[in-house]
Amino acid sequence: MYIKVLLDEDEIPKQWYNIQPDLPKPLPPPINPATKEPIDPKALERVFAKELVRQEVSQDRWINIPEEVRDVWMAWRPTPFYRAVKLEKALGTPAKIYYKYEGVSPPGSHKPNTAVAQAWYNMKEGVKRLTTETGAGQWGSALSFGCSTFGLKSTVYMVKVSYHQKPYRRTMMQTWGAEVFPSPSDRTQTGKKILQQDPDNPGSLGISISEAVEDAVTHEDTKYTLGSVVNHVLMHQTIIGIETEKQFEIVDDYPDTIIGCVGGGSSFSGLFWPFYYDKVSKKAPKEAEFIAVEPTACPSLTRGSYTYDHGDTARFIPLVKMHTLGHDFVPAPIHAGGLRYHGDAPTLCLLVNEKRVKARAYNQVEVFEAAVLFAKTEGIIPAPEPAHAIKAVIDEAIKCKETGEEKTILFLLCGHGYFDMKAYEDFFEGKLLPYEYPEEKIKESLRRLKELYPWAEKLPY
Repeated sequence: MYIKVLLDEDEIPKQWYNIQPDLPKPLPPPINPATKEPIDPKALERVFAKELVRQEVSQDRWINIPEEVRDVWMAWRPTPFYRAVKLEKALGTPAKIYYKYEGVSPPGSHKPNTAVAQAWYNMKEGVKRLTTETGAGQWGSALSFGCSTFGLKSTVYMVKVSYHQKPYRRTMMQTWGAEVFPSPSDRTQTGKKILQQDPDNPGSLGISISEAVEDAVTHEDTKYTLGSVVNHVLMHQTIIGIETEKQFEIVDDYPDTIIGCVGGGSSFSGLFWPFYYDKVSKKAPKEAEFIAVEPTACPSLTRGSYTYDHGDTARFIPLVKMHTLGHDFVPAPIHAGGLRYHGDAPTLCLLVNEKRVKARAYNQVEVFEAAVLFAKTEGIIPAPEPAHAIKAVIDEAIKCKETGEEKTILFLLCGHGYFDMKAYEDFFEGKLLPYEYPEEKIKESLRRLKELYPWAEKLPY
């Protein structure tokens, strides 16, 4: 039995859902560390396109999607929705397992949903070049694709360990015209300083962000783009959840549990936000729970502190309130490069702090065990990032087997793993380590943060 649910092109959503009006409390504002006051959104226009800044702070629940963006999406959207019948059978569970598959996009992940939109808005404002960071390469390849589509140049700072681990992601970016540099690099003052202190630094998303922001603000006709964390990016991804709701209507079902991997929060938020809206607006036929899954090597939601911190290592970005391991955190070189960020989306962190979203963490060995089982049963080789969600799905399905509960479980397969075969090779050869980030390092990093901004805990947000 094989169940695949498709939608027609005319069912591609025409509006994004913005969660901000429906949060349980107002989102704490970004803070200027020099003044200790909320930052004027206009200050962000030096970094981001004006329309993206407007979306970032908007309280409009629904925001129209440009037709030019929808036209590009039609190359792969709406994306397929499957029931994992063979996985259910292998687990012997009474649970029904469904997944939304974003790996059919040209770059092979959910990332071009926002990359195309951001490239279009920047092109409309006359921007000529975009800079960004990337961990595993999914975001960098998506932005390269988006820029190529609208005739923009792109510069990508790729976390150094991933630059060497995943050469074909780098080649994909170059194919779409991007210039790609291993970060930390010698192209920016930030990179040079870090390399002087530590020539063998493996890089981090915080460092790569600093380099990309520095590059953008020191060049005319250049803006910076981000693939996760900020509000407008997560909102762009809600086309995933809105489509999924329509596909659930076709099979006459609705999820009890919604699961996604989390590095910054864009893919998981894109899936669960529309279902969260159902819940708060009393439209949901039943109460769904939301589970965010992260690696034990970078446990920001499960072991980090909910406090104000910078989104980048060099502290170019304003302070934002989030679950963080500290902006100078350098994670272990696990293969799930997209999940190696020290913080998370402020909206997601608020929901976790308010107990509206649950969080859990797994190590990469048990994650790859789950990925292999999924590949053997469902045929798709998942990227290491969504494999974290698959591990949680398997655990939930086994619980249902033990209790006899007939739950409906939904997860997002946000990308394929066909550029991650080195990771699978290392797994089969027993070279992967089950990294657990040391508690003493987390405490030390957060201690330095508290010493830097002792007043942050007293802010009334």
